[in-house]
Amino acid sequence: METTSEQTFRAPGCNIHVIETGKYKTNTIIVKMRAPLEKETVTMRALLPHVLQSGTENAPSAAAFRSALDELYGAVFFADSAKKGNEHVLTFTMETANAKFLHGESDLFDRALVLLSDVLFRPRITEGAFPEKIVKQEKRSLQQRIRSIYDDKTRYASMKLVEEMYQGDTYALPAGGLLEEVEPINSKSLYAYYQKTLSTDTIDVFVIGDVKANEAAEKIKVHLPFKERELPVKTKSEAVLPKEVKEVRETQDINQGKLNIGCRTTITYADPAFPSMQVLNGVLGAFAHSKLFMNVREKESLAYYAASRLDSHKGFLMMLAGIDQKNYDKTVQIMNEQLEEVKQGKISELELKQTKALLKNQLKESADTARGMVEVLYHNISSGVNRPIEQWLNEIDSVTKEEAAEAAKTIVVDTVYFLAGKEEA
Repeated sequence: METTSEQTFRAPGCNIHVIETGKYKTNTIIVKMRAPLEKETVTMRALLPHVLQSGTENAPSAAAFRSALDELYGAVFFADSAKKGNEHVLTFTMETANAKFLHGESDLFDRALVLLSDVLFRPRITEGAFPEKIVKQEKRSLQQRIRSIYDDKTRYASMKLVEEMYQGDTYALPAGGLLEEVEPINSKSLYAYYQKTLSTDTIDVFVIGDVKANEAAEKIKVHLPFKERELPVKTKSEAVLPKEVKEVRETQDINQGKLNIGCRTTITYADPAFPSMQVLNGVLGAFAHSKLFMNVREKESLAYYAASRLDSHKGFLMMLAGIDQKNYDKTVQIMNEQLEEVKQGKISELELKQTKALLKNQLKESADTARGMVEVLYHNISSGVNRPIEQWLNEIDSVTKEEAAEAAKTIVVDTVYFLAGKEEA
């Protein structure tokens, strides 16, 4: 097994995490910038990475930028935005070949870092703002991405459930932005917001690969000169437990109904009981041997799919199924029964064993790629806890049936959302 060591360096405005490993054929630099989810900024924030990667001072168009990547032996760059609990995270990823596999290309890492620095610090600017044409183009693309969720009914139902369940909480905001907020954005307002993110976001920079930690950290400090900032104090949002179950029904012209049941739990990633919650979610619905899949889909043939998902940074668990409308009552009943079963500790040794094996496998597979490794580390950084991979694997392994049941007891059903087809209604 390749040895992997991890070191963290404090730099002005950011933390630099260097993972020295010979395990990958690439060297990867990832910049993660997070800020609280807010209705006023969520759409600008979803748009920003796409504008930044469509041209820099030195590579002023998308085509020129692609050429610059090609010159780095086909380096890969991409940027996106995602939600982590009540925070909105922008991720910029630069992957380049490990120079030791290329003869006479010792400065590949530095050149890749310069290109990444161009994206973040030297975007293409005209008259003190982003180019109007690029902003318009990227706004259209963003509008299409937001509209495409409406066409993907499974994603749409999940989003609607979160909106219904978290009214008054910024967690209800979609990471991809709000359609009605796209049009008002202009090149000047976006540029002003970009400058604000550079100076106020909480920033972590990761370097993963065949590098020397001290050298890599020094290079990051030179090429990514973030300014010092006051970091916000993280407030822990308390889980609000519902007084009664809310039922919401929507009708559209679709063939297959979407049933999504949203639940709250007080256990999040930062909680010592989190591995128990993971095991519980695995037994309940995360895998093909899980109770929801076996009972709703296989035994009763009620659903095209049946599963559960957990947002580890919010304490949000969702049970979901694709069903015919006539099976609504029966499916809701069976799904609730499965949740009740795990609360009572009705979990077989086989279910427990299979779940642990699959969870550990997932975690190991994540750590097998540089990007996956960063996601695992970022859980810890953004939650302010320390759960190294080896420890996490051991904790999953040692979860008992009783502990999984205790985790299940913290789950309370909040909202049942059903997207029904018209012709049946």
